[in-house]
Amino acid sequence: MAGGPIDFWNAWAVQILVLASLTLQVILLLLAGIRRRETSWRLFRFILWMAYQLADATAIYALGHLSFDGATRREHRLVAFWAPFLLLHLGGPDNITAYSLEDNRLWLRHLVTLGMQVAGAVYVLYKHYVGTQDMFVLAVILMFIVGVLKYGERTAALKGSNMDSIRSSLKKEPRAKCHFYLDERPPKGGFKGKMDEEEFLMRHAHSLFHICKHAAVDSSGSMGEDNREIKVLEHLTYEQRYVLMELELSLMYDILYTKAAVVHNLFGYCVCIVSPAAAAASLLVFQFSGKAGHSRVDVLITYILLGSALLLEMRSLLSALGSSWTLPFLCGTRWSWLQHEVLCGGGWDRLRRRIVSLHRLIKVMGLSTWLRPSRRWSGTVGQYNMLHFCTRPSKRNSPLVGRFAKMLGAHSWTVKFPEELKQRLMMYIQELVSDGKVSTQGIIREKWGEEALDDCNLHDDVLKPLKRKLGVEFQEGVIIWHLATDLFLLGENRKKATEETMEEEAFYEESVRVMSNYMMFLLVERPYMLPGLSQSKLYRRTCENLVSIWSQEGQEHPAPSYGDLFRLYDGPNSRSRSSLQYRKKLAEIVQKENPDITDEVPRVRYAILVAQELVKNENDEKVKGTYSSLQVLFYVWRDFLVHAANKCSRESHAGKLSSGGELTTILWLLTEHLHQLVKHNR
Repeated sequence: MAGGPIDFWNAWAVQILVLASLTLQVILLLLAGIRRRETSWRLFRFILWMAYQLADATAIYALGHLSFDGATRREHRLVAFWAPFLLLHLGGPDNITAYSLEDNRLWLRHLVTLGMQVAGAVYVLYKHYVGTQDMFVLAVILMFIVGVLKYGERTAALKGSNMDSIRSSLKKEPRAKCHFYLDERPPKGGFKGKMDEEEFLMRHAHSLFHICKHAAVDSSGSMGEDNREIKVLEHLTYEQRYVLMELELSLMYDILYTKAAVVHNLFGYCVCIVSPAAAAASLLVFQFSGKAGHSRVDVLITYILLGSALLLEMRSLLSALGSSWTLPFLCGTRWSWLQHEVLCGGGWDRLRRRIVSLHRLIKVMGLSTWLRPSRRWSGTVGQYNMLHFCTRPSKRNSPLVGRFAKMLGAHSWTVKFPEELKQRLMMYIQELVSDGKVSTQGIIREKWGEEALDDCNLHDDVLKPLKRKLGVEFQEGVIIWHLATDLFLLGENRKKATEETMEEEAFYEESVRVMSNYMMFLLVERPYMLPGLSQSKLYRRTCENLVSIWSQEGQEHPAPSYGDLFRLYDGPNSRSRSSLQYRKKLAEIVQKENPDITDEVPRVRYAILVAQELVKNENDEKVKGTYSSLQVLFYVWRDFLVHAANKCSRESHAGKLSSGGELTTILWLLTEHLHQLVKHNR
């Protein structure tokens, strides 16, 4: 009995491993697209990550088994034919090559592995097929060539996606003049639908993509002398510019994390055509070859491998031909007859219209998540509120609640970013660039918040204290102003809005909450997306101080309750009675003369002072400003947000694309484009 499982594994290990390798490839193909958008489907992300980690190891382990005599006994001789399929699996699907930027840096390791695995496959095939006169050897050779090509393609993609390689290629890479084949303006009669508009903008995204690439690798780039690219930007609305940035970033995702850079060139298209043809030929050869003496299971698995290879390679070919990346290839090709036939003759337009129609059908059928994931950003931003977090049930007293919170990600939240706020942010960036407040390198000159406070025409008695509390480090300023924002919004001394200003004040309050909680979310969950030194230690000590204050006042939850479980679903912006009550209570406690506010963490005191100055700006007639304190907060947080986008490292922006991207990345790229536009006009 003890030897049963071991004997079974020894007899069928290769078969199990090969089928597992194929299954992992299918999982990667189906799930790779979910990384383009921030998603709450954490289970699928985990499955994708696990499949990526296991895919190479499984194929390499299987190839190792094939090298031993025991794994390829006479009755399992057909198993040796599977070596080329394992090379094909090591090449991976076209829509995922790297899971993170670090994978691209390890391209040399992949190159060494490529050499070793190809050598191993050659050894297996030589041992079992040398001297064989059977026609079946033709199928072996064809699949081996395909496997080597696809594996080499992946290694080349990893090398080409490395930041250093992109930077080097930009120095010698001629820019494809895609804009010669584009309409400058949107159609006068408007677009038939969102997909037609997106198709129009996608073409322009390709024509401007060189700006995105230069910016991503921190290399100087310009629009060149041809001003048709400038006209593209000038004729677009704010919303269209925003979508254009989203699409350019999706193209950057293609370059960094897929095979787009190596597939969409002459050699890549040849591989795409040869691969399914070779798989089909191998399937036919195998069909008409003698199968006597081979295990039925091995024959069935071989059919599965050949059929799946044919389907996957056909899918790869159709995807490559129908991709928007084909346009820059056609624009840059030296074959003028091909350009004339496909571009000038309207062949490309007809093909894209059919593809857009197919996309519409996929969307209607509800299959877009799997068959055609959206290229655009999800439109949501993370939310984290310090007072909300510090008034939640203690993990010490309610460990079950704490575990649930961690599992569900309930200490942070997401909300839809308001459309009007998005428009105002873009207008502000346009104003900054047009007024020369951006350096020749595209960097905002002023310190965060100072420009905003100066523009609010505040009284000196209010302005100077507020400027002193902007923080020495950017993240310190975020902590201070985040707390101050909540203390002000939850305070009783706020001036009530009149009927005339109620709608506007409601917009400012919502926008301030969203921006404040978003910046705090980045500081806590993604500090690499913020400029300056990380202040995670300062954040933790500030939280400990607030929790201590909350506990000292007897507000600690003595035991877990069902209400606590329901509060896990109350986000930082929740207007539920219990959440507001807890936050408001803590705000009241903090603003009292509280000896529990330690001098070792003075940011709580700074936040209290900022909140007091904001109240004074509204209620004290001697220093009352022309702008309401909500407007002041709006302008300050707008400044913080744009500064975070502009001064975050380029590598962090590029790295975040692998998990859905961030609003700050879109704003950063928009600043880069507008900077190029204004620089050219001057």
